[in-house]
Amino acid sequence: MFEYKKILFCTDFSDDANIAFLHALGLAKKYGAKLSILHVPHSPFQYAKHVVDEDIPKGGDMNGQAFYDPKIAEEALGRLKNAYEGRMQGYERYEFLVACGAPDVEIIRYAKKNEIDLIVMGALGNSDSEREERGSTVARVSRYAHCHVMAIRNPLNQFTLPIRG
Repeated sequence: MFEYKKILFCTDFSDDANIAFLHALGLAKKYGAKLSILHVPHSPFQYAKHVVDEDIPKGGDMNGQAFYDPKIAEEALGRLKNAYEGRMQGYERYEFLVACGAPDVEIIRYAKKNEIDLIVMGALGNSDSEREERGSTVARVSRYAHCHVMAIRNPLNQFTLPIRG
């Protein structure tokens, strides 16, 4: 049996993420784990694929576009607090975090650096265009993370697969 001491919940504020939050909070309560709640605003800055140990400077720009914007980070932190602080059900071992960059890389980087035991995410997020362009964030995180990854599906999202006959 696994015991989770550090749980990372990642959100893009989608319906799947909101359902995943309930699972993450329930597991944190069950194990008395610290719950880190992370949002990574989309950034034009692209890392080398799956390289999580590269040094990323704060500030600066890439082709004239800032890849770290303190205003965006501050707004994202406020959005996290508005969305989840009132839903903690009295649980006090949590923190809100914002990282700027490619979501999969930042999630893996944070999990590795902070010795996370479990990452909880919604199976589908808000960004269909990014999924088409780069693939699923949850798939990339589950492939490269050092720890368990739990992908929670919204039971209201029903997909039908084509049947070959």
